[in-house]
Amino acid sequence: MPAPKELDPEASAAARFGYELRKAREAAALTQGQLGDRMGYHANAVGMIERGERVAKAEFARAAGEALGLEPDELVKHLPISRRETIFKTLVPWLEIEASARELWTWEPTIVPGLLQTPEYARAIVEQKPGIVPEQIEEAVRDRMARKEIFHRTYPPQLYAVLDESILYRPIGSETVTRNQLAHLIEVAHGPITIQILPFSARVTAGLLGGCLIAHMAGRPAAAFVDSPVNGKVWDRESEVEILIRRYQACRSEALPQSLSLRKIEERLDQEWNCS
Repeated sequence: MPAPKELDPEASAAARFGYELRKAREAAALTQGQLGDRMGYHANAVGMIERGERVAKAEFARAAGEALGLEPDELVKHLPISRRETIFKTLVPWLEIEASARELWTWEPTIVPGLLQTPEYARAIVEQKPGIVPEQIEEAVRDRMARKEIFHRTYPPQLYAVLDESILYRPIGSETVTRNQLAHLIEVAHGPITIQILPFSARVTAGLLGGCLIAHMAGRPAAAFVDSPVNGKVWDRESEVEILIRRYQACRSEALPQSLSLRKIEERLDQEWNCS
C-alpha cells in the first residue's frame, strides 16, 4: 500500500482542514473506510477531503468529530471560515479570497477594521446590528476572530492597514473596550501587520466615502470588498478594483509612517483613555 500523500497545512484552507482530520483519524487508529462507515460517507470522500482536494461542509466536520469522539465543533473550527455558518452571508464569498491573499490593503475611515479588532470591540459593533439576537452576536464575534487565523500561518499575508485619526477619538462600547482596542493596535503592529494613521492635518478626501479591503493574490487579479449598512460586496472587475486601489493609495501616501502612527496612538491613550 503506498504511503499517504504528505499534507502541507499551509497550502490552502482545505489542506489545513484535511491535515487536522487525518491527524484526528490516525490518533483514533481508524482507516478512512472505517471512519467513513461510522459517518455514512464513502472512504473516497474522506480521502479527498483529507488530501485537500475537496472542501468539507460543516455537517461533515460535525459528523467526523462525533465519529472520532471529539468535543463538539472541534473539527468545525478548522474549516475554512466560508464553510461555517454565519449571519453575515454577504461576507462569505470574500473569505476564500482573503484566505488566499499574499497582501491585504485596508483603509478604514470610521472604525478599526475587523482583522485588527479585539473580541470586545467587535462585540460592541455587532450587537448594534438591528434584529440580531445574543447567540448570533457571539457567533459573529467568533467568526470575526477566526479570520485572524491567517496571520498565524508559517507564511502569513502582509496586512497594510491605514486608519483615519478619528478612530482614535471615537468611543466604541465602554472606555475600557476602546482603550484595550487601541492598546491592541500597538501590540500587533509588527511582523506581517503594518498600521498607519492618516492624520487630520492631511486633509485627504479620497477615502471619506467609505472603507475598503483589497486582496492581492499570486497568479490572480486583485479583488476588493466594500461593506455597507445593507450588505457587503466583492468587486473583482479590474476597472472597479483600480478605483479602490487609487483611493487606498491616496490615503496611504499621506499617512504617517508606522513609528509615528504608533506614537500617536500611545499619545491618545495617555490623553483620553488612560484609566489611571
